[in-house]
Amino acid sequence: MTEYSKVLEDLIKKSGASVGDRIVVSFTDESYEGLLMPRPEIGDKNCLIIKLDNGYNVGLRYKRGMSIKKVAGGKANLGKAKNISKLSFDKKKPSISLVATGGTISSRVDYKTGGVYMLMDPDEILQSAPELANIVNLRSIESPFRKASEDMEPKDWYVIAKAVAKNMNNGDNGVIVTHGTDTLHYTAAALSFMLKNLYKPVVLVGAQRSSDRGSADTTMNLICSAYAAISDIAEVSICMHGSSSDDYCLLNRGTKVRKMHTSRRDAFRPINELPLAKIWSDGRIEIINKNHKKRNNDEKVVADTKFEEKTALLKVYPGSDPDVLEYFATKKYRGIVIEGTGLGHVPTQNIKTWIPKIKNLIRNGIAVAVTSQTIYGRVNPNVYTNLRILYHEAGAIPCEDMLPEVAYVKLGWVLGHTKDLDEVRKIMLTNIAGEITKSTDFRAFLY
Repeated sequence: MTEYSKVLEDLIKKSGASVGDRIVVSFTDESYEGLLMPRPEIGDKNCLIIKLDNGYNVGLRYKRGMSIKKVAGGKANLGKAKNISKLSFDKKKPSISLVATGGTISSRVDYKTGGVYMLMDPDEILQSAPELANIVNLRSIESPFRKASEDMEPKDWYVIAKAVAKNMNNGDNGVIVTHGTDTLHYTAAALSFMLKNLYKPVVLVGAQRSSDRGSADTTMNLICSAYAAISDIAEVSICMHGSSSDDYCLLNRGTKVRKMHTSRRDAFRPINELPLAKIWSDGRIEIINKNHKKRNNDEKVVADTKFEEKTALLKVYPGSDPDVLEYFATKKYRGIVIEGTGLGHVPTQNIKTWIPKIKNLIRNGIAVAVTSQTIYGRVNPNVYTNLRILYHEAGAIPCEDMLPEVAYVKLGWVLGHTKDLDEVRKIMLTNIAGEITKSTDFRAFLY
């Protein structure tokens, strides 16, 4: 292991303890009991790390009078799953498949660095939720790749879509996709458009905390996802904690959900509509939004993965330079989604107006669509003069109440099928996977 300071190494040696052993660290007026951890490579050499019984690590800085006592032997290779036992599933229960792609839900702490590492075997994920065997028959587990979600690319969506379609058509009641949370909503949107004739549940699930932490959310998220996968809600959805406590999960439509916090367990919230359902870990499901597809096991799912990767997502801001649009034109991009302000504005009547550049892009066959960076609400092309100039004169596509990320994914998917701008506009303004709502339920705001 990476060595502690000499004084700490001497205390550890004197106690006879090794990494993984249970120790008691005592000071004059307090003591701590837990497992001795290796020192992280970037950690303070004079700070001893132990894992408490609640699952959290604590650093104890050396000071005069500190003592270490070994109270029990421990395990080597902390954080590494060894000799994984496979769960046994009842074939009489509804069958589902698991597609594992990486992320925090499939990670553990690497005690050498203090960070997390990807699990090498998808079966390790199941060790945190053996209750799945009481709910479903997990017919197959596959891991086409293992990536942190920030490293995802559109080509990864194609792989996931094809894996999901294959398992659906092999008779599964539903499919669970484990995924990192940072771009989970992008993948959910992509699958929503790419999986045609979908009348079975596809449930994407992640975790905000790794499975060996005391506050891990993996277990409940997986259990609730299993119930969602055998439910009658036949849509692409995301199933994650609905509150910061371990009480229920929210099932949100894949085109109406967004990660709204960096670290909270209930980070995924419905946007511009109510969640599809609340799901409890005992299997109880409360339908909240009845506007969803119902299960039909006779449909054959098709993975329609045509996608124009030369699609961009931009944000305008005060003083933003429209010359950035020329960059994408020179790089032969075919479509651009702009996150406008408010009702879908771009700088219009100032020295850095975006209007001439947008007109030029559209004249040259490049699709330009606009959403709002307010996240909630709807783009309106008619309220203000500047809006009329952008949408009626310049020809930009107003993306209704679509999230910017969803509009980006949809535009790339549409451009994968047609480059005709009239047809692009028509499809972008047509609701395909629940991405556009006719009217917004006022209860959905900050749900």
